[in-house]
Amino acid sequence: MKKFLNNLMRAALVVLIFSLASCQEEFEKIDTGSGNESIAASSSTALLIENTSSLDGSFDNIVDGASCFALNFPYTVDVNGIQVTIDSESDLDVIEEIFDELIDDDDILEIHFPVTITLADFSEITINNMDELEALARECLEGGDDDDIECIDFVYPITLYTFNFENQQTGQFTVESDRGLRRLFEELDDDGFVSFDFPITMKKYDGTELTINSNEELAAALEMAKNQCDEDDDNDYNDDDFSKEELDAYLTACPWEVRQVIRNEVDNTEQYFEQLLAFMADGTVMFGGGANASLAGTWSTTATEAGVYLSLNFEMLTDFNIEGQVYELEDDSIKLYQNSGNRIVFKKRCDIDDSVGETDPNTLRAILQECEWVIKKVKNQGEEVERLLGYEFKFMAEGLVTLSNGVNTIEGTWDIGLNSQMVLSVMITMGDEPGVSFEWPVRELTQSRLKFRIEETDHEMVLLRECNESADDADVAEIKNIALGGTWNVALYSESEVDMTVDYAGMDFTFGADYQVAVAVNADPIADGLWRVLRDSEDGLKFFINFDTTDNLADLTDDWQIVSVTTTRIELKDVSDDGSMDVLVFEKL
Repeated sequence: MKKFLNNLMRAALVVLIFSLASCQEEFEKIDTGSGNESIAASSSTALLIENTSSLDGSFDNIVDGASCFALNFPYTVDVNGIQVTIDSESDLDVIEEIFDELIDDDDILEIHFPVTITLADFSEITINNMDELEALARECLEGGDDDDIECIDFVYPITLYTFNFENQQTGQFTVESDRGLRRLFEELDDDGFVSFDFPITMKKYDGTELTINSNEELAAALEMAKNQCDEDDDNDYNDDDFSKEELDAYLTACPWEVRQVIRNEVDNTEQYFEQLLAFMADGTVMFGGGANASLAGTWSTTATEAGVYLSLNFEMLTDFNIEGQVYELEDDSIKLYQNSGNRIVFKKRCDIDDSVGETDPNTLRAILQECEWVIKKVKNQGEEVERLLGYEFKFMAEGLVTLSNGVNTIEGTWDIGLNSQMVLSVMITMGDEPGVSFEWPVRELTQSRLKFRIEETDHEMVLLRECNESADDADVAEIKNIALGGTWNVALYSESEVDMTVDYAGMDFTFGADYQVAVAVNADPIADGLWRVLRDSEDGLKFFINFDTTDNLADLTDDWQIVSVTTTRIELKDVSDDGSMDVLVFEKL
């Protein structure tokens, strides 16, 4: 480590330098293009520069407990008896995940020696055992702290000039990284000098950039940045170093999905899994998608020396009455911990319309009655109910609901309430159609679609809203008019690249205004089906076909993705979960 002169000695040295320079008859003048004075290698400004360009070793404190050096990849550790190879910084998350599996256990990490470490000045040494590593770690300041300045960074490349005690230029260097800058200053003699080719750019921790035009501006910027941000040099890898205000903003930004609930060491996750919470700025939290009194709770956060605490309070949901430390806030998840085996994990779901978190039963009831709702998908215990594809629900007053394919209509009853898991649900009873008779929990609600799902039993239903026959959607109206404008043949039908067009030779398809499609051969009717054109906010324009028959026409039943439409050709495709693709092309006669 360098020896630094006190202020008096540095002042005397500067006077001596320029006295010598004025007496010198021949010397190489330094043309830095800036006109600024040089920086002595032993000055306080040089120390600030070195600290700003030092290696930040705090990212792997979970392993070495020291911020003034870092272990070089790859290396191997045993984490609670599990061997893990660390090839990159992202692999450190694996260690944390293993530690987090059990909160109240003793976490043990053993490093496989020897390892190579990189020090703050980017020099490397080999460590052969834990005693050597701990001895080096003790040289860091208490708590894993170090001298480096992490709240501001140099923007590279930077050009610098070095010169000697006699003010003669000894070199010109372009550095591309912190390593290059730190090593350049490290290798200067104590009586050496360096000058920057100003202006240079510095980037602060918040992303703002500063233009630096002189040594004075540089020293001031570095000195000011030393304590402007939390450098996270402690060894508490779980705290994620966020403030109360940051947590409040994070909670209210989007809905949150329940991923884990453990209360008094009992895992209650199953009954709450994937339910939603919506945190409101007024301190109200809505649970499960309903805003009625029984599901409304309160939330608040408190900053303590131990971290930020989140308090939840519900009148009925005792499993969510907790005041716990938010010990992790990253990767769009929040982990809440309270002693005695209490733990709740939420996942951020900005992709879900937050109207689910704000919709009360009466509002949802009104939304359902505004328009008709067409079935895009029904799944019961993992089995697709394709015979209902394209059928239309009409939710009416007094609890009456109809399900129709345009020809046949089935009547039933409906209501909105909470299912056994306290989730806002649409309860449908339709005795003649068991495929939809169920308590359907609301999972997503957008402008054009409503999704119900129970992951544990693999029940799912997706409905698309149909208002005024999509009169407000010009694309839907145009495609409908084209389909209605004549008779069509199957020009191509393939399943996973297997051409099956010949199975539909001679068949004429006529799409009717009543959502019926008629199929004939030589003008003799052979089958009737259902067709629709709708827009899905998730998948775009869809062309529904449903032939509830046992012959090969049933193979055409699908919610086809519309590829292209002209007045004489309609191209459709369907891509399966396994990546295989079916293609259906109609051409007008």
